[in-house]
Amino acid sequence: MSLTHSEEITIKTAIVTGGSRGIGRDTVLNLARRGVRIIFTYHTNQAEAATVAALAATTGAQAHALPLDIGQTGGFDAFAEAVRKTLAGFGTERFDYLVNNAGISSNVSFMETTEAELDALYTAHFKAPFLLTQKLLPLMRDGGRIVNISSGLARFAGRNRAAYGSMKAAVETLTRYMALELGPRRITANVVAPGAIATDFSGGIVRDNPEVNKMVADHTALGRAGLPEDVGPVIASLLSADFGWVNAQRIEVAGGMVI
Repeated sequence: MSLTHSEEITIKTAIVTGGSRGIGRDTVLNLARRGVRIIFTYHTNQAEAATVAALAATTGAQAHALPLDIGQTGGFDAFAEAVRKTLAGFGTERFDYLVNNAGISSNVSFMETTEAELDALYTAHFKAPFLLTQKLLPLMRDGGRIVNISSGLARFAGRNRAAYGSMKAAVETLTRYMALELGPRRITANVVAPGAIATDFSGGIVRDNPEVNKMVADHTALGRAGLPEDVGPVIASLLSADFGWVNAQRIEVAGGMVI
């Protein structure tokens, strides 16, 4: 599809990693409702990704799913090239928004965390957003926006979350450096830190375990565990022009958990 110059500038394009499930899925759908074109990634479940793309299309927005394994950083050059080709198919050369959402879970105590598990968490939650953002920045339009996903566990401690929470804290520091160094291009970088969300993440423990769900609710001011629908709209809103002067900030979306 060929677009006029004014249409290319007006229509925004986002890249969302881990967009086929959970918070990423809801982010994709909220962006689609706002008329944003989306490239989103999935790991292995192509059918699940196709469902999300079809749902986004019902809003009139374009959405295209690309496979990406964030644990294999050697594939990031090929992914950037796939993004470039997809953008060309959209009728543009640049994208506007990047949401580094994809990640893996860990539920192991400090003493039981192995070096291999620590390395996997480091790659997924710090190395991947660091290097992937580097690879994609040449394709990002000046004045773009980056949202990195952290966790409430970077603020408060939870049992068996030492490695995971520490990596998310590192992402929050990285985000401030991104905001500083990308400022000359007018690119903002912010963090959204969800609390405990009822998804299939971490084996669905918050969603499917009644005791854990109640524990979360009991420690949350608003009295329940979070849902993807609580977080996706915040991410989509933070990418909008309304938040253009918000930069290097951490926004926790947790209903008042552990306050």
